[in-house]
Amino acid sequence: MSLKNAIGAGIGLFIAFIGLQNAGIVTHNDATLVSLGNITSRSPLLALAGLAITSVLLVKNVKGAMLIGIVLTTIIGIPMGITQYKGIMSLPPSLSPVFCQFDFENVFTGKMAITVFTLLFIDMFDTIGTLVGVSAKAGMLQNGKIPRVKEAFMADAIGTTFGALVGTSTVSTYVESASGVAQGGRSGLTSFVVALCFMAAILFSPLFLSIPGVATSPVLVLVGLFMLAPIKEIDLDDFSESIPAFICIITIPMAYSISDGIVLGLISYVLINLFCGKRRKLSVAMYLLALFFTLKYLI
Repeated sequence: MSLKNAIGAGIGLFIAFIGLQNAGIVTHNDATLVSLGNITSRSPLLALAGLAITSVLLVKNVKGAMLIGIVLTTIIGIPMGITQYKGIMSLPPSLSPVFCQFDFENVFTGKMAITVFTLLFIDMFDTIGTLVGVSAKAGMLQNGKIPRVKEAFMADAIGTTFGALVGTSTVSTYVESASGVAQGGRSGLTSFVVALCFMAAILFSPLFLSIPGVATSPVLVLVGLFMLAPIKEIDLDDFSESIPAFICIITIPMAYSISDGIVLGLISYVLINLFCGKRRKLSVAMYLLALFFTLKYLI
């Protein structure tokens, strides 16, 4: 259970880190990997203003605080020259250049098998991590398990397959769902309405593209805060639980990978409990997964 709570917290830090990057508050540094950006420049200033506005709205329990924060930040960005009006409506581009454009030349090769197998596990663990993290935030975990997880994986699989058919990047479960959960969206109706809005966004894409990425950065940072809540459920005094949990939490944002964070957390959990004589906490599946991913890193 500690690893499941750690996944949600790690994803929260990951989301917040992405938000800070998009805002230019955190930037690349050759000496220290990351460092504080020029926060007196336009983009970081706008993001900090948006963060302050959205935070005040949240503290005052204003409904739709995050959406209002994005809109107000976008408006403030107009005189700053960051928000650029790109129109209201346009027809979507043709799918013909990318629709079902498959290359079967290397399908039955060892290299392709390795590639598919690797991408399968990356996608699977990213999905597991996102489902666990968002479900924990929504309070939907039942005895540490995700209800109707089979249907959730089926929806993700259909989206992944359909995305490949139309030539787009993987249509998968996305961690930004936590922002909707934070505003009270916890049912299938929420997902359905979001899907309809995405369909409408195809026609109104110029309007939505007018919203600068900086305007959404404050929301990502605050959602990261919301997703840290599961840390309270981790027994920090039990090092056989807290050490793997910490490895998982810190690796997800630092490695910029949900799957790597889960894998390293799992491997450390199995090794620590195995050598400390706590084998009853480990299942056969955990042994096999730890062995497989250890070999994956070594080979």
